[in-house]
Amino acid sequence: MDRPVAPNMFGSPSPDPERIDPPGGFAHMPPAAPDPVEGSTAPMTGDVPPMRTEVPQARSPEMQTPDTIARFDPWNYRENAGLGDGGDVIGYRVETTDGHIGKIDEASTTVGDSYLVVDTGPWIFGKKVLLPAGTVHHIDHQEKRLYVDRTKQQIKDSPEFDPESFRGEAYRDKIGGYYSDTYPMGEVAPPTPAGTVPPAAAPTPGGMVPPAAAPPLRADTEGSGPEREGDFPR
Repeated sequence: MDRPVAPNMFGSPSPDPERIDPPGGFAHMPPAAPDPVEGSTAPMTGDVPPMRTEVPQARSPEMQTPDTIARFDPWNYRENAGLGDGGDVIGYRVETTDGHIGKIDEASTTVGDSYLVVDTGPWIFGKKVLLPAGTVHHIDHQEKRLYVDRTKQQIKDSPEFDPESFRGEAYRDKIGGYYSDTYPMGEVAPPTPAGTVPPAAAPTPGGMVPPAAAPPLRADTEGSGPEREGDFPR
């Protein structure tokens, strides 16, 4: 006669009649964790979920570097300034950011050696000034106006024009260095498509309107104190 099989703690017969369960039964073991995904740094087992470490393939637009920043190149016209090789601007009025300074008396469009000689008339007692081509922001051929993004004072303070040596390398280095120093970080404004006038540079009867000032920067003041002037303690 077969020996009866003793039920285990769960009430079901033990599969091995010779096995004797300990008091209280065996401890319950959790199922093994699945293997982590490829490339994960999570441990092979345990309760820590696997972490994905894929590198994004493309950056969001706000994280991309703007491509409109250009470096100041004294002796070449800017891209889309509106004056190609051989362009004729003799006699054009020259407008700065704060007014008219004279007319173009001589111009060069040779690559790497482009410049303007401006006859200032009564503005600087009949003297002439040399403007590197890199200072030209855009040209309005219909109105015969050429716009530079420097002020009248900056042009007046430039090295004195020398009709005998202004084509020489030493004089060019002096002029190029002077105007390079007038551009913060050596950067110039984005190019303007030919035939268009940016809103900040639209001409007026008194000359060219200076570029609109950017709104003042505001720090993120959340949780960092009062924002209004009256909120500060006296």
